[in-house]
Amino acid sequence: MPKPVIAIFDVGKTNKKLFLIDENYQIVYERSARFVETVDEDGEVCENLESLRSSVYDSLHQVLQLKEFDVKAINFSTYGASFVYLDENGEPLTPLYNYLKDYPEELKKAFYAEYGGEEKISLETASPILGSLNSGMQLYRLKHEKPEIFNKVKWALHLPQYLSYLITGKAVADITSIGCHTQLWDFNKNQYHHWVSAEKIEEKFGKFTPADSSQVTNFESKTLNVGVGLHDSSAALIPYLANFNTPFVLISTGTWCISLNPFNQQPLTAGELKQDCLCYMHYKGKAVKASRIFAGYEHEVQLKRIAEHFDRAAYLFKHLKFNPSMILKLANKIPENQQEQQEFSANSAFPDRDLNLFQTAEEAYHQLIFDLIKQQVYSLKLILNPGVRRIFVDGGFGKNAIYMHLLATSIPDIEVYASSVSQATAIGTALAINDAWNENPAPTDMIQLKYYSAIQRSLDF
Repeated sequence: MPKPVIAIFDVGKTNKKLFLIDENYQIVYERSARFVETVDEDGEVCENLESLRSSVYDSLHQVLQLKEFDVKAINFSTYGASFVYLDENGEPLTPLYNYLKDYPEELKKAFYAEYGGEEKISLETASPILGSLNSGMQLYRLKHEKPEIFNKVKWALHLPQYLSYLITGKAVADITSIGCHTQLWDFNKNQYHHWVSAEKIEEKFGKFTPADSSQVTNFESKTLNVGVGLHDSSAALIPYLANFNTPFVLISTGTWCISLNPFNQQPLTAGELKQDCLCYMHYKGKAVKASRIFAGYEHEVQLKRIAEHFDRAAYLFKHLKFNPSMILKLANKIPENQQEQQEFSANSAFPDRDLNLFQTAEEAYHQLIFDLIKQQVYSLKLILNPGVRRIFVDGGFGKNAIYMHLLATSIPDIEVYASSVSQATAIGTALAINDAWNENPAPTDMIQLKYYSAIQRSLDF
């Protein structure tokens, strides 16, 4: 008898996969597609939209032929801040512009002058000023720079909703995409911001649809429940929300280290915005207060500097064990180590440190992590609120024993865990519409945890 499964398209910037997940949330099949590049009219690299569309259809066709699986549903998660502009026939009108594309300064000034200034818009939409990463600004740009194309736009769909549209033919909007650093959503009024209506953009987003809903659709003679798609950062939080009721913060570590607090719905302040805080929306429509630092990137850059200085291979540092006596030695050697970070900084103190201060590469590396933790704790405390008793760390730093021990030591009143969920984004995307395809409740053992305790509570930094 075929195994009931859900098909999940997990589309990142460089890694694109189709997963089949069974009723017990085990991944039973996966298929990869590669990133295919093209260029836009300005010669800037962007995703090949036709290749992506073909990949979705081809992959789905293939898995529907697998006799050992019975595909009950489909859902999608993708990177954010990317719009697909469709004409009345559902055909794309433009390339899939890269969200890192430079934003015209004059157009930016005109927008904020018209609608109340950068600080006002940022506070109301819980979005730092990020240029094209504020996806609403991409649509504003299209209207004012290319009105002839804008006037042909029937639907402007964020990428997850475009992939859903490819299967259902229905244009919808979803809060996890609309509500994430887009400058489209007024978090105070819980509706589209007034500039969206003033520019007559709202009508192009499709019907606002709950992120945990699905639609019965026929595809290749198969009846399927098809989800509306989710922003990947919001999807990765869902397994934690499904498994834990006690208030927690998830620190998602990679190139960026993003602290996500789904239990803090307090409006962002001007001070928090200036310190790189923002709000996401989770799939149930509640704000998730978040802060971020570029710590993963800094770690890689400084690791190379240490490796070159001490003539060591960089990969060897990934296996370094935590050395508490080294930390105590550094606390005495560098007095500022015993003080909390007092102000926001885009970088830790380590890039300005003279490596000749350190006798060994191990000592230098412990100091690097020491400095990154001070920065991380400062960022974390920006979004902490009373009642949070657990910190979960997933991603690369969750596997770093030095990082985890130092984090636990720096916040001794909160339990600290390294956590891992195999393919968290895909699992979360499946969980969002669990009731539409799965007769079983969501399992409670899908997250692996490792507890870290403080080394010496008298060591306060």
